[in-house]
Amino acid sequence: MQAATTESVSVPDKNQFEHIPFSQFADNLKEKMKQVFHVRADIDQLSLKRGLPPFVLREIMSVNPLSVGIPKEYGGRGGVMKENIGLLATASYESLALSLTFGINSALFLQPFGKFGQDEVKAGVFNRFLNEKAMGGLMITEPDYGSDALNMQTYYTEKGSKIHLQGKKHWAGLTGWADFWLLSGRQKSNSDKLMRDIDFFLCDVNAPGQNIVVEEFFENLGLYAIPYGRNRIDVQLPLAHKLVPHTTGVKMMLDLLHRSRMQFPGMGMGFIQRMLDEALNHSKERMVGGKSLFHYDQVQHRLTDLQASYTICSAMCANSSEKAGLDVDLSSEGMEANAVKSVVTDLMQEAAQSAVQLVGAKAYKLNHIAGRGIADSRPFQIFEGSNDILYAQISEALVKMMKRAKERNLFQFLKSFDLTDKAVHFVKKQVDFNLDLQIPQRKLVDMGKIIGRVISLNQVLDLGDKGFKKELIDGSVTFLQQEITKLMSSFTFKNSEKVVDDYEENTSWMNFVAG
Repeated sequence: MQAATTESVSVPDKNQFEHIPFSQFADNLKEKMKQVFHVRADIDQLSLKRGLPPFVLREIMSVNPLSVGIPKEYGGRGGVMKENIGLLATASYESLALSLTFGINSALFLQPFGKFGQDEVKAGVFNRFLNEKAMGGLMITEPDYGSDALNMQTYYTEKGSKIHLQGKKHWAGLTGWADFWLLSGRQKSNSDKLMRDIDFFLCDVNAPGQNIVVEEFFENLGLYAIPYGRNRIDVQLPLAHKLVPHTTGVKMMLDLLHRSRMQFPGMGMGFIQRMLDEALNHSKERMVGGKSLFHYDQVQHRLTDLQASYTICSAMCANSSEKAGLDVDLSSEGMEANAVKSVVTDLMQEAAQSAVQLVGAKAYKLNHIAGRGIADSRPFQIFEGSNDILYAQISEALVKMMKRAKERNLFQFLKSFDLTDKAVHFVKKQVDFNLDLQIPQRKLVDMGKIIGRVISLNQVLDLGDKGFKKELIDGSVTFLQQEITKLMSSFTFKNSEKVVDDYEENTSWMNFVAG
């Protein structure tokens, strides 16, 4: 297999991969998934084992799903955001792990590499994706610096025509599988100090001096199809493998991460729809007390919440398709990206929990898609930014903007803010108060959840203006109004309790029972 180097590589024939309409492209993928997951094998049984049988990936990759993330000049479909998100949604209806595999390849490798990679190595890399079904991933997280990415200790030095990169990375999806990686690190100065800025590099594990050693594969709780682990980095890379930021490396990383977070609704879309369909079908078929579950009021409540989540996620997909294109610099769009990622992943986990509750005991199995969905969707609330951190960052950004605008009233500020200007009128009663801009961290998280859902409501209203089914829009508005009301109650409730270190002293309940 040819390694990606700075040597000249011919560009694939642009007609080699016919640019069929995306609807047909998606149908081809659906047919392949049907064949491998329901005809040749049983996805519910496959899900009990680590990894995927070779024929599954071979057949699915035969329709070139990753071509959506490759520029047209290199034989791909052009990196159109609507198609990237549509691909994730198509896959996640059948398999959240497969959708995440596509997301890792596209959002975390192909898109940033296409945008910031050097032209002389692009043709060779993209050619291998299209013709040899290569895969790629991203390594940022380190064992001792998880969410503290700016202090990563992986470092590099330049000597002659080579870059020597060394360090440890873990929890990179597709560990041991991917042919290409984008590796992050900081330059070491002559005085052995690490620079503040961050750089990214293309690594081809099949090229001499670029092998990455997997020290351990993790027994991850869910997403069995995707390998994760701990990696030792000690590679020699050509200078042409360094990504070129438009301004700084940190802004390049933010642009990359924000665009990825804006695509999370694609993975949520098919998954939430599947949870909704499973819950609807079971509720209509299951008879209890002489009538189907569907006719019970509490069941209707759960089903309408699932439909609201489906609609909110649809609005997010439409919004991201319009805003998150590769030609847009998203480095400064942290508030919207964080809101989209955190809210949709909360909705994914809640959808799985509701589906299991409605289906009952048989759903509490790894070989049932609803039970599996609880474990598979849970890490989405953690990776690429823990939701608690993202919610706090939303509030911190809000406070900065309100201080800059010299506005204390939350309603008045949100009314003039483009991400919330429509939605705020639907929750005026809840947010019409002066906000104390000195907010403790636990309240920053609460407020971030509120603002995230106001932003989501704005996107739902935008979707409604475009003609989306009115009954679903109205149900989503009601759902988000209720969510914001509950969260506001939590925000205003006074709670500054601290952990009791010596909690075991005088706390054995048996000492307080007679006899």
